[in-house]
Amino acid sequence: MDTINPTNGQKIKTYSEYPAPKVEEMIQQAHKSYNVWRRLSFEERGGLMKKAAQVLRANQDTYARLITQEMGKPLTQSKGEIEKCAWVCEFYADQAQNYLAPEQIRGDASESFVCFEPMGIIFAVMPWNFPFWQVFRAAAPTLMAGNAMVLKHASNVCGSALAIEDVFTKAGFPKGLFGTILLSNQKAGDLIEHPLVRAVTLTGSTGAGKSVASRAGGVIKKAVLELGGSDAYIVLEDADVEQAAQICAASRLINAGQSCVSAKRFIVVESVIEKFTQTFVERMKNQRMGDPLEEGVTVGPMARHDLRDGIHAQVTASVKQGAKILLGGVIPEGPGAYYPPTVLGDVMPGMVAYQEEIFGPVASIIKARDEQHAIAIANDTIFGLGSAVFTRDIDRGRRIAAHEIEAGCCFVNDSVKSDPRLPFGGIKESGYGRELSSFGIREFVNIKSVSIK
Repeated sequence: MDTINPTNGQKIKTYSEYPAPKVEEMIQQAHKSYNVWRRLSFEERGGLMKKAAQVLRANQDTYARLITQEMGKPLTQSKGEIEKCAWVCEFYADQAQNYLAPEQIRGDASESFVCFEPMGIIFAVMPWNFPFWQVFRAAAPTLMAGNAMVLKHASNVCGSALAIEDVFTKAGFPKGLFGTILLSNQKAGDLIEHPLVRAVTLTGSTGAGKSVASRAGGVIKKAVLELGGSDAYIVLEDADVEQAAQICAASRLINAGQSCVSAKRFIVVESVIEKFTQTFVERMKNQRMGDPLEEGVTVGPMARHDLRDGIHAQVTASVKQGAKILLGGVIPEGPGAYYPPTVLGDVMPGMVAYQEEIFGPVASIIKARDEQHAIAIANDTIFGLGSAVFTRDIDRGRRIAAHEIEAGCCFVNDSVKSDPRLPFGGIKESGYGRELSSFGIREFVNIKSVSIK
């Protein structure tokens, strides 16, 4: 498994897939450590989780540079990712005991209560776009709940995967409680069926989610799936258009547009679409694309050349269907998997840019007649991860966000983002289950009823 620097196309390092005996040894060690870990107090677990946060911060520059070299994220964004990982470790170290406290139930017995017990080994299959954050947002609650975790990461970020394992080792966690296993996708799928693996969590594409859900369902194991998204941002006629355009452009270009919850479809009421489009295009144009290690660069390369070529094919197909290129849309010459900030106008139903997720720095602007039409367009998708609505009428925004948009989360006058305090996940083909908050930590526990006469 080769890791390739997307900035220049040069190979960083080659990693070997783990042989079956080593994988089995790691699973057995994780199970052994789980049986010790599950009996520790929340205070003891939390102390180690806070040490993990300290390790992350102490090595922030090293880890951030590794992220940037392996998948192309601008260095400032990589540093922010490491800090967010430290935050989620500290958050669950402080909150896990409250979230998993036994709940007393009034019943026929003299005492009844519900307790939350760990399950065992949780298998995590994670993507390359946020190579540290995606793992830590799953690992922190899972481990604090008393479970073990084994990780199969994307093959282009093997260095990050092994570094994460090292974070937990340096923090003093029991040997193998968290382990990184280097495997192909096929062999990783087989690991779901291992008798000591109790459940699986996946962040990835809808196709990967269907495969994992099928394998997990076949052996009656729980899965949490955070999959793709084609997030709709609605701009209504009473919005602050300048502010909306600024927020929308920033959301579309974070991580070079390679985020499940970055804004992708911009649904704008026709009375303000001309002003929004002009301002939005200008914001997209003013970004600096280049070497992600250089200060001031806001858009780095995409993570791989095949991903860059894939979104260019989507853009080309959309233009053939009638969309207009308002900005970008041309692969730059030279090395690296770069793709410029691109804006498509006149996007209509049936076009690739209307119905598919474009996982890169490409924005689709769609005209709506009014609020109801905008909502109908937003919901006209197989996805349902995140969304946003822009309006000066807060009550109006609250109503639309809470009751009209079909998505796992909806933000008013802000971009969609994950936060340890809020549940995160989607509906429809964006997956099921939740990460983060109290809901996330309760996904991988046995919710046990106890009744005493």
